[in-house]
Amino acid sequence: MDAVRERALRDGVVIPAHPLALTSSRKLDEGRQRALTRYYVDAGAGGVAVGVHTTQFAIHDPAVGLYRPVLELAVEELPDAPELLRVAGVLGPTERAVAEAAVAAELGYDLALVAGSSWGPDASEDDILAGLAAVGEVLPLFGFYLQPAVGGRPFGYPFWRRFFELPSVRAVKIAPFDRYGTLDVVRALGDSGRAGEVALYTGNDDAIVADLVTPWPGGLRIVGGLLGQFAVWTAAAVALHTRVRRLVTAGEAIPSELLAVGADLTDANAAVFDAANGFAGCIPGIHEVLVREGVLAGRWCLDPDEELSPGQDAEIDRVWAAYPHLRDPKALAERLRHL
Repeated sequence: MDAVRERALRDGVVIPAHPLALTSSRKLDEGRQRALTRYYVDAGAGGVAVGVHTTQFAIHDPAVGLYRPVLELAVEELPDAPELLRVAGVLGPTERAVAEAAVAAELGYDLALVAGSSWGPDASEDDILAGLAAVGEVLPLFGFYLQPAVGGRPFGYPFWRRFFELPSVRAVKIAPFDRYGTLDVVRALGDSGRAGEVALYTGNDDAIVADLVTPWPGGLRIVGGLLGQFAVWTAAAVALHTRVRRLVTAGEAIPSELLAVGADLTDANAAVFDAANGFAGCIPGIHEVLVREGVLAGRWCLDPDEELSPGQDAEIDRVWAAYPHLRDPKALAERLRHL
């Protein structure tokens, strides 16, 4: 990773977790997949994360055959923006993770986002850390604490303290949707002595603003977000992140109005991510918003059974009307319809 992108990573940026554009026959919609990447660039995102949960983990299945094509399409839309971070989702166990990292490195990705939980529930922490070290020999690591509700597993302070000893670690996405778990990661980084080398990113879509404004133990700060929520209303997310970072870096007081925006965003996320149903409709919910914005043609997923939960569409209607300040500017929304 070059110095420009490494500095951007440490300063903190908005990184959308890139969805998968499909046709009604559930085949890759190349045109809309490219348009989606261009939307994120136009919206001011600091990069994209591809091959992650929001992209649908099924693309990692060799029988599906979409891992390389989807990563390739995103990278082809980014070459004129050399400062943008290219993050590739990689899944364990070790042999697959190393092979996927090699594909990503070949395509020009900067970092491998790897969830330790992808080694499976029975893998020991020793085996997982050894596997992560092997991936780090291929690409720098962007760690990922994935919430259990969507396939993650709990990892405590001792795991993260050892994780930060891996020299290839450059960042970590903290996404357990749990304040205790979030503190475990932050405290482990502070105790590792590598706070100046490793960037903390929120993946807690239910606590985005709270994570970004909090002065964490040891004086650490979460500087950016790599989020499924940032896959929608991205320009508004960039504006919000910019405002928060300006206040934090200037040492200014955090106004209560900004905390209220954080509560609005959590409420909106509950609808989009389908929190009421254990996040079952998370990916279709993201797709539904992108359909309404004009980027996607439909909310189709690779799994035909993956759909909005009963009542979720009405909840998205509610937050869409209630929080216009969280949505993208109208001018960008109009341009999206011509991508």
